[in-house]
Amino acid sequence: MMKFIGIIPSRYESSRFPGKPLADINGKTMINRAYEQATKALDDVYVATDDERIADEVKRFGGHFVLTSKNHNSGTDRLAEAIQEIQKQLNTHFDVVINIQGDEPFIEPSQIKELISCFTDDKTKIATLIKKITDPDDIFNPNKPKVIFNHKMNAIYFSRSPIPFIRNKEKKDWLKSFDFYRHIGMYAYKTTVLSEITRLERSTLEIAESLEQNRWIENGYPIKVSKTNFDSLGIDTPEDLKKALAQFKNI
Repeated sequence: MMKFIGIIPSRYESSRFPGKPLADINGKTMINRAYEQATKALDDVYVATDDERIADEVKRFGGHFVLTSKNHNSGTDRLAEAIQEIQKQLNTHFDVVINIQGDEPFIEPSQIKELISCFTDDKTKIATLIKKITDPDDIFNPNKPKVIFNHKMNAIYFSRSPIPFIRNKEKKDWLKSFDFYRHIGMYAYKTTVLSEITRLERSTLEIAESLEQNRWIENGYPIKVSKTNFDSLGIDTPEDLKKALAQFKNI
C-alpha cells in the first residue's frame, strides 16, 4: 500500500501580507486551519517553514513541522528538502508527497483525496487538479492559468493566455463553444520524482509564462490532471482575508 504525506510550505515573509500564516481567522491562525483541513484527508501532515514563529505556532496547536532553508526559490524546492528531512527523522519512506498551500485555509479534504486517487495508476508521476471554467472572464484572466490535456488526462500545456484559441467565434461566445479548464494549484508527486524535478534547470516556457509546471512537461514528466468541482480560495492580501471571512461566516 502506498504511503502519502501532506506537506504545507509556509513562509512568514510576504510583500503583500507579511506574517500571513499567523493571521487570525475567527480564533485560529491560517496555518492552523490549513493543517486541520489537511488532516481530514491524510494521516501524516507536516508544515515546512523557514521561520521560528511559524514553527512555534505549529508546536502550540500540536502539529508537526520541519525547519527548512530560507533560500528556496519555490515551494516545490522547500518541499523536496522537507521530505528528505522528515523521512530521516521518522526512518521511513513516503511514496507520494502532496503539496498543500498554507494560504488556503478552507481547502476541501475531498480535493486531497482526488489527488490521491490519481496514483491508483502506477504510471502517475505528478498529479494536479483542474476545474471547468464557468465565468467567461476567467478565460482571459492571466492570474488564472488555463490548461489543456489529452485523452489520458495528462496535461499538454499550462498558459496564462486563453487556450485553445477559438477560431471564427466572438470571444463572448468562446465558453459556449468549448469546455475551458483552469488550474487549481495543488500538486502531488512521487517522492523520487520530486527530487528529480527540483534539479532541473529553469526552462524557456516556464520563464515565459512564470509557471514552473511547464518545466516538468518540457523535460518529459507527465502531469496527470483530475477534475474538481471545488474552487481554490488562496489568500494573498488582507483584503482577500476579509472576503473569505464574509464567505465563510460559520467557521
